[in-house]
Amino acid sequence: MAARKIVILGGGESGVGAALLAQAKGFDVFLSDKGVLSDAYRAMLQNAGILFEEGQHTEELILDAGEVVKSPGIPGTASLVQKLRAHGTPVISEIEFAARYTKAKLIGITGSNGKTTTTLLTYHLLKTSGLNVGLAGNVGESFARQVIDDAFDYFALELSSFQLDDMYDTHLDVMVLLNITPDHLDRYGYNFQNYVDSKFRILQQARPTDDFIYFAESEPILTELTRRNPVVHRLPISLKTAVEEGGYLANGQLHASYRGKTFEMQQAHTMLRGPHNGINTMAAILAAQSVGVSNEAIAEGLKTFVNAPHRLEPAGVIDGVQFINDSKATNVDSVYYALSSMDAPVIWIAGGLDKGNDYAQLDELVRLKVKALICLGVDNHKLVEYFGGKVSAISETQNIRDAIEMGRALGKPGDVVLLSPACASFDLFRNYEDRGNQFKVAVQRLSLDAHGQAHL
Repeated sequence: MAARKIVILGGGESGVGAALLAQAKGFDVFLSDKGVLSDAYRAMLQNAGILFEEGQHTEELILDAGEVVKSPGIPGTASLVQKLRAHGTPVISEIEFAARYTKAKLIGITGSNGKTTTTLLTYHLLKTSGLNVGLAGNVGESFARQVIDDAFDYFALELSSFQLDDMYDTHLDVMVLLNITPDHLDRYGYNFQNYVDSKFRILQQARPTDDFIYFAESEPILTELTRRNPVVHRLPISLKTAVEEGGYLANGQLHASYRGKTFEMQQAHTMLRGPHNGINTMAAILAAQSVGVSNEAIAEGLKTFVNAPHRLEPAGVIDGVQFINDSKATNVDSVYYALSSMDAPVIWIAGGLDKGNDYAQLDELVRLKVKALICLGVDNHKLVEYFGGKVSAISETQNIRDAIEMGRALGKPGDVVLLSPACASFDLFRNYEDRGNQFKVAVQRLSLDAHGQAHL
């Protein structure tokens, strides 16, 4: 019985999806969550008749599992996970588990930044071209839940490093690696190489005929490719030089060539701006080309794509000052791309829980573009100390409405107030979505106040 028993650790979207799939495949399933389940997920498990516990991990009910599917939010260093591995119990991710039960071709997309945008765009290009495609991984409904019926021919999968850490045998037909910059180092022993190794797990089952799309100007990627030399069909993306096969951006023109077929389009004619989105767009185009989407369908899809919120999202204009919500920018590299995309003077709102940030790469952009810095966090000393001699006006607050009012006061018509925090959100907010949503609501309220006052 133990060999057929699967334990699911974590009762969020991926965990409940894995539990439902395991039940559908005839396993004896038990789900354990140390926290409190949402009402919706609790009801799903109850309706399916799946045994579960919440608020604790009962070790005797977990350690006799034949296999464990672990939530990506639980670190591998957790004592329970260590005990399972010491017992020789396989601990895998929901992606690894679900991939066993699908006939679909898999497009896996990872990177420190841009993976959600690229995954959503890849999905959009395939779907609008008429292909039968699903969206899963770190975005949307769980991969496992969708694989129960296995109705799709393709999946666009956003893969975080935490998901990749517990993937071993999953074969991806198309692999996309957008960039590797320091992030989540608290999960990797503050050792950047450990994080690099995690990202490169995307290539671990690569075959010579598979397509590997990657950003050619990411030094960690190039260093690791030289060291590993994987045998796979390579499709580099460059912002500096033309490539024969792969993608490059020159004079605002996107070029993507795949096995003799070339697509070209002005980036200004797409829905995404900035050099970082040039990389994301070319990666999605190459992924679409690799599964046979026509140039005509790609062009149409690029014109109709709507990105996920909190990624350089316009939040409103007050007195000629534009407010932009980039709350998803939780690391320095994301802020670098955001500032690179700005054509107007910037009042920059940053701060939160620092993840070991090195702000040096922002020096030149901050000097050229940032007129004021507003620190929004419980502990802002690192930001204040680093940028103290680099930005003429620095303010601090723990209230997002105050931050927006400061931005409005500092701004002139044509300026931009940019929320691009470079930090995690958990000191003041539930998550980056909560931070971004509060930002948008506060901008709307201030706009209404300003509008009302104008008519007094």
